[in-house]
Amino acid sequence: MRLEIPGRPKPYVMGHRGNMAHRPENTLASFRLAIEQGVDLIETDLHVTADGEFVCIHDSTVDRTTNGSGAVGEMTLAEIKRLNAWNGFAGYENERVPTLAEAIEVLPPGIILALELKDDAFLKPEVGRRLAALLDETGMTERTVLLSFKLERVHAVQRVAPGIPGGFITLKRLTPMPGADLLGPFWPILFANPLYVRMAHRRGQPVCPLDPHPDSRLWYYRLLGCDAVLTNDPGATIRALGRG
Repeated sequence: MRLEIPGRPKPYVMGHRGNMAHRPENTLASFRLAIEQGVDLIETDLHVTADGEFVCIHDSTVDRTTNGSGAVGEMTLAEIKRLNAWNGFAGYENERVPTLAEAIEVLPPGIILALELKDDAFLKPEVGRRLAALLDETGMTERTVLLSFKLERVHAVQRVAPGIPGGFITLKRLTPMPGADLLGPFWPILFANPLYVRMAHRRGQPVCPLDPHPDSRLWYYRLLGCDAVLTNDPGATIRALGRG
């Protein structure tokens, strides 16, 4: 896979759940702020509701980030939409858990969407087909990458939608994972194995470290040739890169 965004310098900046440092994570307000600040990629987490809708939320329950409780997979979209997703951010009490379709609507052309598949429902072929159909209908197939700590979820979707690249996130694997189009190693791995990025690039695998607070290590990621950096605060990271 070639991770190339015309007209934008590397390393690209990936907004982790939008801009979760200054807005409630995985909300439209968070995505919009990251976009305004100039991100190259937006990362969001994806779960499937009881009635088969794709929603942008990190946890398997709504307890931490909303004023409700219960498992996402056991709730309908209507039930989830009745909750506020302010996550303690004053002034954002009217934020709701967005659907994937709603998140896509706020993305301008040129920004890549990174979807972290958090749910084993993505192992089901029919779920993969519905996700692929939504991305196709919204014109997002060519600028979406799938991510997961469990590569089998990505591969399950790719079997029914082979045109969508998929990435592997890891907290402990010290060498690049075969079978992934993009790699997201936890940042200490790159210090334990300084050859990681070079090894990945030999296989054609772009690298984006799993590092929500990357600014103090940007010098190292640039030295290694990382293709992108993840960040909780895209505005600060973009300024640290001299792009603000």
